[in-house]
Amino acid sequence: MGEGSDSGDTANVPQVENVDAVNHPSHYTWLPNGMEVIEITRHFSFVRGNALKYLLRADFKSNTLEDLEKARWYIDYEIRQLEGQGG
Repeated sequence: MGEGSDSGDTANVPQVENVDAVNHPSHYTWLPNGMEVIEITRHFSFVRGNALKYLLRADFKSNTLEDLEKARWYIDYEIRQLEGQGG
């Protein structure tokens, strides 16, 4: 976690050296067995995939709280869509 992070204990979160910031950034490649976040999110709708993406990368970006708020925005949007209120 970098400066400005607003999350709890991350002692069990592995630290990954960033090798390719464009094609394989470290905040998307920390999962076990080298799996990337996109390999999970591609199985979901755009909105749900983005919510999941922000949740999974939150502890690896410089502002954890911001990523959690982005995830919440997508979740709230999806809920409004399901309730028929629109976006």
